[in-house]
Formats: sequence, structure tokens, C-alpha cells
Amino acid sequence: MKIDEARAAARDWVHQVGRGTEGYLGAYLSGSTTALPGDSELPVGTDVDIMLVTRQPPSGLKLGKFLHNDALLEVTYLAHEAIAPVDRALENHHLAHGLDRGLILDDPTGELRRLHQGVAARFAEPDQVRRRCAGLRDKIDNALGTLAAREPWYDQVTNWLFPTGITTHVLLVAGLRNPTVRLRYLRARQLLTELGLADHYPALLRQLGCEELTGLRAAHHVDRLAVTFDATAEVARTPFFFSSDITPAARPISIDASRELVRRGDQREIVFWLVATFARCHKILAADAPALHEELTPAFSDLLVDLGIRDSEDLRRRGQSTREYLPELWKVTEDVLAAAVP
Repeated sequence: MKIDEARAAARDWVHQVGRGTEGYLGAYLSGSTTALPGDSELPVGTDVDIMLVTRQPPSGLKLGKFLHNDALLEVTYLAHEAIAPVDRALENHHLAHGLDRGLILDDPTGELRRLHQGVAARFAEPDQVRRRCAGLRDKIDNALGTLAAREPWYDQVTNWLFPTGITTHVLLVAGLRNPTVRLRYLRARQLLTELGLADHYPALLRQLGCEELTGLRAAHHVDRLAVTFDATAEVARTPFFFSSDITPAARPISIDASRELVRRGDQREIVFWLVATFARCHKILAADAPALHEELTPAFSDLLVDLGIRDSEDLRRRGQSTREYLPELWKVTEDVLAAAVP
């Protein structure tokens, strides 16, 4: 499927369904596809992110991922107050990027175009970029400084993983790149390489513990995740905010795309999403199929052991190590900003 065809599917869904949302104001595209030319092929495992803007904060869980006209869409409800006025949008690293791109699907009031124009005019101002980066740096420090051992193991791992992965977002935001979720390490590597800063990339991998991961081991972990993923998708009943990521429709993102990256030699760059997906599967299994949760836990543990993680104390130590790395990360951030921001 071409990017233009996927965008057409997104627009069709907005017109047919999205417009019926209470308090609807409009919709725009966000995420990794906004940087791709319309006549290019939609990459394997890539969804089309739709931000559906409403007058009031939405209630309940986000709609998430689903197929529409053969395109995998992901819809996130977004309150107007989260992106207005312009200063509020500019300080949010992932919302600012989407509004800067300005790929608007529907704008019956003209408000989204006004916001896009305001964000685009100031998006690359050094002070704005530095403010977004500093907010991410502080978020890492705060989250890794409050890791708690009393939570279920899959939650402990998630609470360590995501702030650790934000280290890549600090650099991507400094480089005016999309702070993507699944491919954050791959995009950070590409950015640093383009700017002649590739020597700093191994330090990012070191925080995650995958600097030495081989393709053979990565392929092994993808195979075991596939088993866990399929078992979880079959029994999932309890709704979580990430539930649409663990469905047959979303399987190409976690399994097929990961296998493709391993084949290309990018096995270290899949680790973040492997761990995230394993943890999410086990959160679902613990709620809906405890026996399967116990049966499939060794595969999850096997991956974590390869990353040097065996218990809560390992997570605490790794988190502290990443906090100590933040001054070095900030120096690299300033180098990226100097090279990327006019």
C-alpha cells in the first residue's frame, strides 16, 4: 500500500466515523508516516496515526489500532486544551512535531490550521527546542529515581524501560525529528550518524543493556515473543490503554517488522519494543489467563537476562546508571541542536 492510499483511508475514516465524536473539532496526522513521501510504500509494521481533536478531554481508553480500508490506523483522542494556545503545543515534544508537519485531515472550524501556522513559525526556535529537550531529560530523571519494587514484575520492567528509552527522544527532539515510539533507537542512530556523532550511539544501547546482542539471540526472542503474543491476543478480555497493540491486526508491528529488522542486522534496535510488548502481554495474561502468564514467563525472563536484568535491584542499578549518564546525554543534545537548528 502506498502512503497516499493509507492517508486516504485515514481521511475516509475521519469523515465517516470520526466526525460523529462528541465535541469533534478536527483531525490531523501524526507519527512516522508524516515524514514519508506520498508515493512511497507503507513500511511493514507501520500504522497511520490520527489525532482526533475534541472540545473536552475524552473519557475512557483511546480507540487505538484497527484496520480500515486495508490500512492499519491508530486513533488517539486529543483535547483541544492540550494543544491550545500555541505555547502549550510547542512545549509538548510529540504534539508539537505533528502540528508542525500540518498534515490535516479535516478542519471544519479552521482552528487546526491556525494552530499549525503558529507552531510551524516557532517550532525550530532554539529556545523552544531546548525547552522540549529539558522537559524530557527531567522526565527521565524523575521516573528512574522513583522505581518501586512493590509492583508486579511486568510493571516494574515497563516503568524502567520507557524512561530509559526517552534518552533517544531527547536527541530526536533536538534534531527536529519525529520522536517515534517503536523505532526510536533506529532513528536516533540514523540521526547521530548523519551528524557525525555516531560514537555516542553505543552509550544509548548500554542503558538498555543490548549493546552486545547478536542477531541469533534477537531472532530467538522474536520467535518466543510471537508465541506469547498469539496466546495473549486469543485470551485478552480486560481493557488496557495499550490493548489494541496486542491484537491480530497489530501483529505485523511487533512480530513481522521485528523479524525484518533482525534480517537487516538491526537486531539491537528492536529490543525496546520487544521488552515493551512482552511486558504488555504479561500484564494482560496476569489479568485474563494467570496459568498462561506463569507458563510463558520464562521467555520474558530469558530476554531480560540477556539485557542483564534479573530482579528489582538490577532495575534500580540500571536506572541510577542512566541518571548518572544524563549530563553526558545533555552535552550530545547540545551538539545535535547546534547542528540541526538554524
